[in-house]
Amino acid sequence: MEPQRTPSIHVIGDSLPNIPWEDRPPGSEAVVWRYSRNPIIPRDLLPRSNSIFNSAAVAHDGAFAGVFRVDDTRRLMNLHAGRSRDGITWEIEPEPIAWQFPDEALAGFVHRYDPRVVWLEDRYYVTWCNGYHGPTIGIGYTLDFRSFHFLENAYLPYNRNGVLFPRRIHGKYAMLSRPSDTGHTPFGDIFYSESPDMVHWGRHRFVMAPRAWTWQSTKVGAGPIPIETAEGWLLIYHGVLTSCNGFVYSMGAALLDLDQPWKVIYRSAPYLLSPQMPYENVGDVPNVVFPCAALVDAPTGRVAIYYGAADTVTGLAFGYVDEIIDWLKHNSEL
Repeated sequence: MEPQRTPSIHVIGDSLPNIPWEDRPPGSEAVVWRYSRNPIIPRDLLPRSNSIFNSAAVAHDGAFAGVFRVDDTRRLMNLHAGRSRDGITWEIEPEPIAWQFPDEALAGFVHRYDPRVVWLEDRYYVTWCNGYHGPTIGIGYTLDFRSFHFLENAYLPYNRNGVLFPRRIHGKYAMLSRPSDTGHTPFGDIFYSESPDMVHWGRHRFVMAPRAWTWQSTKVGAGPIPIETAEGWLLIYHGVLTSCNGFVYSMGAALLDLDQPWKVIYRSAPYLLSPQMPYENVGDVPNVVFPCAALVDAPTGRVAIYYGAADTVTGLAFGYVDEIIDWLKHNSEL
């Protein structure tokens, strides 16, 4: 580990000295590398879990907390709260989050999955794909990961991968999302939207689309909360190609303009991480690397990325923010 490391690009954020971490393997030149003891969360951590994946973790109260996608043995998709001392070994609540609703008309749901969590101003906001007459983006918040309050669905169906920015931009809350359809969407572009109150969303702007004949040729979607740096917002995202044997999900990166985040400065031509390990290739949905959360230690630039593997288990990968941006500059398709 490099405790005294100073990143070459200023990372805007808090110090997180207890970030989960493992050094790059000796002899490796990887920009992002896997934790050697992956997967960190097995599919059967809970008595009735079929799989635990595509989940979000944040620093909380000197340790870590998060919201986890748990598909149970009925194959019902729901969200559970969890805690960890080290960000690696997790204790997940056996029962789903019991949301408090301002309007009981919103209480019914078909499924809840793929959460993201961000500390924003004075609380932790949670976004997820909410099954409300089709997939849309649910928004709620918590102060302590014990009591959870539902706010609203951000958009009409159909939409997925709602990812909030960690601060207001020009006085407005900001979110990335991917309009979709009712099924396992064979298309998808990323869009940017703004809100004055976390309820009403508008001023939609196009961000980026898939690229033909590449690892991101079918659809793209925002992953973890964007990371603010002096040079722009670092966005870790997933891209999908359609192979002769189905979808393949990989991880890439882009740098967005700080003031106009719908403007892409750099975008990776190669992927950062693709499904190559057995736990990424074999599972309920083979060949999936799906990033959902990133912890960052701003003074050193270290980043720990949580990702779903094969829609079955949760993995962890590491890197440095400034190295990822430097790699972007040298491997951008823009």
